[in-house]
Amino acid sequence: MNMRQSHTAVVERNQLWEGEFVTEPYEVGWSHEAIFFVRILRAEAAESPSLIDVELQVQISPDGIHWCDEGSRMNFVAQHALDKPSFVRVSHYGGWLRLVGTVKDGRVWALVHLALKA
Repeated sequence: MNMRQSHTAVVERNQLWEGEFVTEPYEVGWSHEAIFFVRILRAEAAESPSLIDVELQVQISPDGIHWCDEGSRMNFVAQHALDKPSFVRVSHYGGWLRLVGTVKDGRVWALVHLALKA
């Protein structure tokens, strides 16, 4: 019986997101499954009282340079998600993963973990 290998990487730590953004890419070709965990640490609305919408999408790449949308998405209101982890599962990907997204009506500071299993 073989023991499965796993690895968790911090992809973004207290990273400011506003407008359109992308996370750091991560090489994952050795793994069979991945889960992105996202926590919003702080949120500032552009106008008060305004709710900040955060939309994230998983992207895959064969080389870490050229990207295509994988299809998995996360959407949430930052103020309701403060310090609560959200996640998205990914399978059948190429050699690299990242998140791309948009923050509407404000800015947020985020923490992103990528948990991988072989």
